[in-house]
Amino acid sequence: MDSIGFAPHDHTSCIQDGIAAVDAQCRAEGLQFTPVRRRVLEILLQEHRALGAYEILDRLREEGLGSQPPVAYRALDFLVKNGFAHKIERLNAFIACTHPGESHAPVFLICRACDAVAEAQREPTQGQLGQAARDAGFVIERAVIEAEGLCPKCQGKPAA
Repeated sequence: MDSIGFAPHDHTSCIQDGIAAVDAQCRAEGLQFTPVRRRVLEILLQEHRALGAYEILDRLREEGLGSQPPVAYRALDFLVKNGFAHKIERLNAFIACTHPGESHAPVFLICRACDAVAEAQREPTQGQLGQAARDAGFVIERAVIEAEGLCPKCQGKPAA
């Protein structure tokens, strides 16, 4: 299971590579990667924590890119629909996909102390969930797994 978000990495390259991958996929599929959609993705890539739509809207407003909630929600809908971002249900927030353009089943590791989120991959048809589905005669088409705990950085901090 690969993950990113808690491990040290070249964050500048992370952002640039993410934008480049999405830009290339949009061109290949004839999708409109508008300036607002691009900026929303950049905002999501700048942090490895989930952001709410209103946090994103505040940043867009500061930059003069829109001040009404539909601006942020339309951009987020586009990014999620096309697999460039994910909605973290537990937080009612969004995070950039670390594997844009790849078919995958993400598992989200959410730090309860700092709200950092790492995306890992796991095949839901395997393991106990897959076995339970097979035993019930059920075919899994989509699964969102969110696990809450402490990231490596927060594990070493004294409890508040």
